[in-house]
Amino acid sequence: MAASTAALISSVPSRAFSSTKSTPLVAAFSKPISQTLNFPKSIHGLRLPRVAHSASLPRGDSHTRKSFIVKASAGELPLVGNVAPDFEAEAVFDQEFVNVKLSEYIGKKYVILFFYPLDFTFVCPTEITAFSDRHAEFAELNTEILGVSVDSVFSHLAWVQTDRKSGGLGDLNYPLISDVTKSISKSYGVLIPDQGITLRGLFIIDKEGVIQHSTINNLAIGRSVDETKRTLQALQYVQDNPDEVCPAGWKPGEKSMKPDPKGSKEYFSAI
Repeated sequence: MAASTAALISSVPSRAFSSTKSTPLVAAFSKPISQTLNFPKSIHGLRLPRVAHSASLPRGDSHTRKSFIVKASAGELPLVGNVAPDFEAEAVFDQEFVNVKLSEYIGKKYVILFFYPLDFTFVCPTEITAFSDRHAEFAELNTEILGVSVDSVFSHLAWVQTDRKSGGLGDLNYPLISDVTKSISKSYGVLIPDQGITLRGLFIIDKEGVIQHSTINNLAIGRSVDETKRTLQALQYVQDNPDEVCPAGWKPGEKSMKPDPKGSKEYFSAI
């Protein structure tokens, strides 16, 4: 199988994913691909260290405050409010090897960046294909989707070329990034060091390159495309309307809220 896979890969032409040519920082490893994985004995109860962090909200008249969004100081946790760690890596897209650099989206698009544990596993393909099937909805919101795991591009390619009914992915509408060095996973705080795989981290990065949302699920818990889209829409709304905030479960077209004692009464009196 390794020989046939290598022959198949060598016949695939390389195509740049972006207009800027650059050298990939993540090297691809030509190891034999195994579809039999030894999953961790337990995927429950994993914990990340808690880090104390306080953010001071600006005081003063609400009419003079331009935005209710807190901006964290550079280099401090949490990642939300900070500039997203940049990376450049090799990926698989449209069954070809491409180069992806996060900073090339800055000033152009929002980015949904999500990590998943391993190729050829179980919960992962349900998430990956769900995002692919609804890629057009995110494109309408000027948003690109990027998937990341610690697998090689060769493993990604083999998984994409496997039919969905057999546990594969089929063709995807966005790139799958290879993080074999685990450097990207470490920079986003989702790597499980003693297992060498990542938790299910998802980050929404705005057009300025700032992380505005993050969720991290344990390995057994899949994520919701609906909630990701709703959160993205709420983010875009408050950025377009900096004097307003979105209450729980807000969806486009619903009433928002003024973030001050007087203005908020208008919302509470209407519900």
